[in-house]
Amino acid sequence: MTPAPGTFVAGEETTERDHESLYNVVLLDDNDHSYDYVIEMLCALFFMGPVTAFQHAVEVDTKGRTIVLTCDRDAAEFGRQQIHNYGADPRMERSQGSMSAIVERVT
Repeated sequence: MTPAPGTFVAGEETTERDHESLYNVVLLDDNDHSYDYVIEMLCALFFMGPVTAFQHAVEVDTKGRTIVLTCDRDAAEFGRQQIHNYGADPRMERSQGSMSAIVERVT
């Protein structure tokens, strides 16, 4: 699968321009995590209030993606990794792991 233009792929070389650019951490939708999980995760990882986190949960559910953070590349990669490490949703039996997220350069 080829990543979308501007999407960071692990192992790419970092350039000076990368450090000057901004990057989005984009949470991707799936059917294996509840709204409560998304809200809990965003509050815990990104220090969002519950209203803002709920708005992101609605957006990821209806649009398939939501930008949860815009920052420099290193922080964006860390944010994505935190999402990937958060774990399965204990509220849903079919949930086998964390949600997915990507890092993409702001254009």
